[in-house]
Amino acid sequence: MSTIDAVVASTATRAALVAISHGTSSATGQRAVTRLVEAVSTRLPFDTVAAGFVDVQQPDVPATLGALADDQPAAIVPLLLSAGYHVHVDLASEAAGSDRVTAIARALGPDDRLVELLVQRLEQSGLDAADSVVLAAAGSSDARAVEDCREMARRLSQRIDREVTVGFISAAYPRLAHAVSDARAAHPSRRVVLSTYLLAPGYFFDLAHASGADVVTPPLLSADGPVARELVDTVCSRYEELAGDETQPSILA
Repeated sequence: MSTIDAVVASTATRAALVAISHGTSSATGQRAVTRLVEAVSTRLPFDTVAAGFVDVQQPDVPATLGALADDQPAAIVPLLLSAGYHVHVDLASEAAGSDRVTAIARALGPDDRLVELLVQRLEQSGLDAADSVVLAAAGSSDARAVEDCREMARRLSQRIDREVTVGFISAAYPRLAHAVSDARAAHPSRRVVLSTYLLAPGYFFDLAHASGADVVTPPLLSADGPVARELVDTVCSRYEELAGDETQPSILA
């Protein structure tokens, strides 16, 4: 048996990496997420990588699972920055109703690799020592997801050695526009810089731009240019935590 054949044989029963993102109607956002999945597939050439969505786009989770080989188990990796309703309810329900899902990975954040990517975006956007920084997050009605975002703000604050407040675009408080105005009121002479904690361009990114900040960093993904290594590393590590797991469906905390 050749080396390549041995590797293929050893990974044949590994669970497929089923990358599930939220979905978006933005063509730019769709391309950005597609490029992330392609980069993950390139990083894991001997593993099955499939993409699906919990909302807006197709294929949905059942269709994505149904397109896998008949005997292939699946490990769901949410391409979501925090673990809220979609992870704990939607994906958990899909896993419970499937005989092939072995586990669901935890969300991509909080993670120090994503903090480093946020720092890169801030530096590329010309962050100054005097700027006020607000982390712009999507928001969720699930307190666990909100706390995930607050934890990212704490980690970013420690990393850049200054206060980082949080503003939510939807569902949670404070709302982003209020967080921006509060930051400006606290330090009128400073610019307010949004550190965009969104996966890809789309409607929420457009709302972030309309929040009144002086500078808005790009999201973690773009439709063009290289996919950030930090994102690919995070997705692959979530999968590697699950790949050999043949137990009953569970969610990594």
